Amino acid sequence: MSDDIKIKVDGVCKIFGKDPKAALAKVRAGMGKADLLAQTGHILGLNNISLSIRRGETFVIMGLSGSGKSTLIRHFNRLIEPTDGRILVDGQDILTLTAADLRQFRRRKISMVFQRFALLPHKTVLENVMYGLLVDGVAKPEAIRRAQEQITLVGLAGFESRYPGQLSGGMQQRVGLARALATDADILLMDEAFSALDPLIRHDMQMQLKEIQARLHKTIVFITHDLDEALLLGDHIAILKDGELRQIGTGPEILLNPADDYVERFVRDVNRARIVNCGSLADPAVAGVGSVSADAPLEAAYSALALADGAVNVTRADGSIAGGLTMKSVFSALAQR
Repeated sequence: MSDDIKIKVDGVCKIFGKDPKAALAKVRAGMGKADLLAQTGHILGLNNISLSIRRGETFVIMGLSGSGKSTLIRHFNRLIEPTDGRILVDGQDILTLTAADLRQFRRRKISMVFQRFALLPHKTVLENVMYGLLVDGVAKPEAIRRAQEQITLVGLAGFESRYPGQLSGGMQQRVGLARALATDADILLMDEAFSALDPLIRHDMQMQLKEIQARLHKTIVFITHDLDEALLLGDHIAILKDGELRQIGTGPEILLNPADDYVERFVRDVNRARIVNCGSLADPAVAGVGSVSADAPLEAAYSALALADGAVNVTRADGSIAGGLTMKSVFSALAQR
């Protein structure tokens, strides 16, 4: 496995029911989810999922209710065991871990942030954040130091002695995030972590997560049913439907080249001008006048294109030219449906 791959999912299937192995044989013979349930009473949770998650990226898994996204993320810390397939973390198949090794893996390698906060109501903010450290045997002075560091990082300095019931929903979720970060785990699992929050608070949390990720470079696996959230946070996005993987790509790749009708319907109403960056449309064969950043959204190129004679240069962060951008290529991308 490549050194830059943190998590590799290889042919994972999950079937819920009394005899999942027998049901798996039917699925491999071509039986679909609906027929499997009707004929055998088994539920197909995941069907032959394979994907790779790079070290230090935010990888978003999205889909509607029943798509299998939460089932999949719970395989990464073995809260759910697969019917078939492998899950490798840093090249190690975690399905081979002993019970003792699995406990250490969950304590040291991976943390989880829950949708409903999962805070201990009788403990203060500081006590909640340091709780996992104390359970793991960290000395109390060191646990306090590490907890305080993460509380400050998520913007809750001064609230250490408050109890969860005295905090807003957004503040409670910040406590949950600080608790997950305090263990210094390499991998952060976030299952619909912001979906219970009001829209404005949710946006604040999304932006704070981006800021924290820019500093810490954790490997984050983020579950959501919200495409706008996926496009904002995800370096790569995987779209699931009925337990099957429909497409993996960057936000611009999925918007500009949806794999099938289902994905196309998902992205149809997205404002591409704010999501697709100029670099994704840069043509090396085209030379332009002036410049726009490759990372800038297409809407940022409008003024430059209006002043340019046909095309504008697209420049990378190092100052090199990736290619030219034309008004025609921009309009073509925005007009896709």
